[in-house]
Amino acid sequence: MNNAVRQEVSKQLVKRFLLQILFYTMFVTVVSVVGYLVCDRRVWYATDPWYPVLHVLHRHWMAAFFFVLLFGCVVISCFHFYQIARMMEQVVQAVDDMSTGRVNSVGLPVTLHEVEKKMNQILNHMQQSEFHAKEAEQRKNEMIVYMAHDLKTPLTSVIGYLTLLKDEAEIPEHLRQKYLDVAWNKAGRLEELVNEFFEVTRLNFAHMTLEYSMVNMSVMLAQILYEFKPLFQQKGLEYRLEAEPDLMVSCDIEKMERVFDNLIKNAINYSYENTEIVVSLKGHGEQGMEMTVKNQGKTIPKEKLEVLFEQFFRLDTARDSRSGGTGLGLAIARQIMELHHGSIRCMSENETITFQLLL
Repeated sequence: MNNAVRQEVSKQLVKRFLLQILFYTMFVTVVSVVGYLVCDRRVWYATDPWYPVLHVLHRHWMAAFFFVLLFGCVVISCFHFYQIARMMEQVVQAVDDMSTGRVNSVGLPVTLHEVEKKMNQILNHMQQSEFHAKEAEQRKNEMIVYMAHDLKTPLTSVIGYLTLLKDEAEIPEHLRQKYLDVAWNKAGRLEELVNEFFEVTRLNFAHMTLEYSMVNMSVMLAQILYEFKPLFQQKGLEYRLEAEPDLMVSCDIEKMERVFDNLIKNAINYSYENTEIVVSLKGHGEQGMEMTVKNQGKTIPKEKLEVLFEQFFRLDTARDSRSGGTGLGLAIARQIMELHHGSIRCMSENETITFQLLL
């Protein structure tokens, strides 16, 4: 609880106590003055029943006044401390309810409004943390299941074809070469999957440091696009680069290259055949950049745009890792951008998908 809340609560309690003392003092003073004036207007005789009492009070009026005043202040103080004890009891009960999760909100007396507000903020934070912890546990379990699923498919193929090569001694040379090629490709796919799982785990659990350096982003992006030319040709795709010439950007080159790889792979996987992918690059602030990757493909529903960068999310619900990857590429891209204090988002409408990257 911050100092402002503590000071506000203390201020209210002290103010309340002092006001009670002030009102009581004024009340005793007024009663004393009124009583004195009333009694002074009457002629008292020794035979009056109240005469002995009033006579003593008249002789010792100063002591009587302060005695009544002190007695009342003690009573008020005891009552005030009792109220504070009750408030502390309510606060302790509220803390216990918060720790055991028995309540969704805390209610305290009006005097402790600021404390109530702060405790509800803490409770809300605890509930969110618990929700995120459960979500993380669920994602960990999903990761194990998906890992087993995605690794099993190429591994089964490798084992199957190697078994054929082992058991068939007289297999024709052309079939032997075909089986070796398939096993080789599946082993490569297996290595790619293992690398992606390792990469996302490393980004999640390691305190990574970025190695910043200046890079000509225009040249780097043109080179990466050229390296993807065989994949473009397989689907009859064309690409167009619209980039500022010699745009110098400060970043971790290796990690930023991984972001570009993932974005371009994603655009290729989810583009219609025989369409064009447009990549644009321009400066954004000091030593920063704005990059967009636009392709023609099936419109992504709005509700899926919100979870597109979650680990293992894939647009095709079948989760066939042979087409479209493991669902880790965009998650890795977002984590790298966050390490750079940048952002990445996706927009989709009218069968156009656009990824925007800001650094």
